[in-house]
Amino acid sequence: MRPGRRLAIDVGKARIGLAVSDFHGILASPFETVKRLESVQESVSNVLEVSAKIAELIEIYVGIPINLKGQVTASTTDSLVFAEELARQTTTPVFLIDERMTTSLANSQLREIGKSQRDARSTIDQMAAVAILEYALSKERTTGQIPGVSLEQWKDEHE
Repeated sequence: MRPGRRLAIDVGKARIGLAVSDFHGILASPFETVKRLESVQESVSNVLEVSAKIAELIEIYVGIPINLKGQVTASTTDSLVFAEELARQTTTPVFLIDERMTTSLANSQLREIGKSQRDARSTIDQMAAVAILEYALSKERTTGQIPGVSLEQWKDEHE
């Protein structure tokens, strides 16, 4: 496992969930929920401002919601636009991670601990980001490769 912290982002219409790993890439923890702002540029700037306090950040993973049939949706496009703007505003490498089941997994975990979706809206976003990050860390541990795909790879495969 490569040393360095990783940031995962769950892009939503109203809120953006953030999760961060420890330096050794073992533990994924909820970090913060950021309000989605008027423009993508402002939202990305806000996320980067909040995450600036994360030392030794080596990668950023943005969850890409593909539907269960593997098709691109409006939410997919929204996350891609966010990831492209993020890549423009930072020098940290940005990778896309398939997040098909992360929000439903986060909702299930909340139900298990007795919280409703309404009671824990910001928690859900962070937990979805944690699920994205846990998947990425697990993928790197098992394959030894950087998880996800770059924006360039995505474009080559989907355009």
